[in-house]
Amino acid sequence: MFKTRSNALVRGLIGGVAASALATLAMAQESTDPIKLTLHDWTGQLITTELMGEILKQAGYNVEYVQADYLAQFAGLETGDLHVAMEMWETTGRDAMDAATATGKVENIGPTGMKAKEEWWYPTYMKEKCPGLPNWEALLDTACAEAFSTAETAPKGRYLGGPVTWGGFDDERVEALGLPFEVIHAGTDAALFAELESAYQRQAPIMLWIYAPHWAPAKYEGEWVEFPEYTAECYNDPAWGSNPDMAYDCGKPFGEIWKVGWAGVKDKWPGAYAAIQAFTIENDEMGAMITDVDLNGKSVSEVVAGWMAANEGRWKGWIGQ
Repeated sequence: MFKTRSNALVRGLIGGVAASALATLAMAQESTDPIKLTLHDWTGQLITTELMGEILKQAGYNVEYVQADYLAQFAGLETGDLHVAMEMWETTGRDAMDAATATGKVENIGPTGMKAKEEWWYPTYMKEKCPGLPNWEALLDTACAEAFSTAETAPKGRYLGGPVTWGGFDDERVEALGLPFEVIHAGTDAALFAELESAYQRQAPIMLWIYAPHWAPAKYEGEWVEFPEYTAECYNDPAWGSNPDMAYDCGKPFGEIWKVGWAGVKDKWPGAYAAIQAFTIENDEMGAMITDVDLNGKSVSEVVAGWMAANEGRWKGWIGQ
C-alpha cells in the first residue's frame, strides 16, 4: 500500500514538473518584445494594470507601461502599437470599445470581475435644499439648481464632472434633459475627490461624478441621482426619450469593467493572453487597495506587492505555475 501511494506521489510530482517545464518551454518560444499595457489617470486602473504587469513579469514576459488617453488609446490598440488596456468601463467606454472591436483589430478579452457604477452623486445633507432627490426631475427646479450653484455658475447649478478624457456624455445629458446646470470638469482624479473632501467638511453644496469600485461611496454619506434608466437606444436614437431631438437623455449604463487588447496578442504572446483572460478581481478587493493608496499614503507598487504576496497561489494559477 505504501509503495503504491509513493509511486503515485512520484508520478504526480513528475507530472507537475513536466507540465511546468512544458509551460516554460512554450513561453520561451513566444516573442520577447515588450507587452505594452496602458496607464490612465485614476488609481484603480493604475493598480489593476500594475498587478497584471507584475504577474506577467513573474512569468518571464517583458512588460512596458505606457501612459495613454482612456478613449483615444483605441487608435494604438488597433495598430498594435499598444497591446492591452486592463479597464474599459461599461459605463463610459462601451461605444468606443464596440467601434474598435468591430474593426477586428481589437478584442474584448473578457470581464475583470469588477462591476462598474458611475453617476451624478450628492451628499445627503443636500436633500434638505432639494427634497425631491434622488429623482433627477428635482434638478429641474430652479431653487434646487441654485442650491447646487457656485459663484462661477449661479444661478445654474454646478456639476463637477470627471476629467474630459473619461467621456461619459454629461454635457450632452444636461442639454438633452434641459437641466439648469453647468458642467465643470475636474482636471484630475485627485482633484475631483479633493474637492469632495473640502465640500463635505464644510457641508458645502456639491454635485459630482462618483464611481465604484472606490472608497468615496463608503466614506461619505450620499446618493446617486436616479436618471431615466439607460438603454442602448437612449444613446443611439434621439427619438427614444423625453427629448426627441437629442440622445443621452438617460442615465449612464451600469455593468462590467472589461479587459481589451490588440487582436494580435493571442498569437504573439499566447501564454500572456491566457493569463490576462484569467485575471479576475472583485470590487471589495479593489476598493481596499484604492483606499490604501488614496487615503493611507501607500504607493501603487507597495499595494500591488502586498496583494501578490497574499494571493500567490491565485495569480500563479493564472500563469500556469
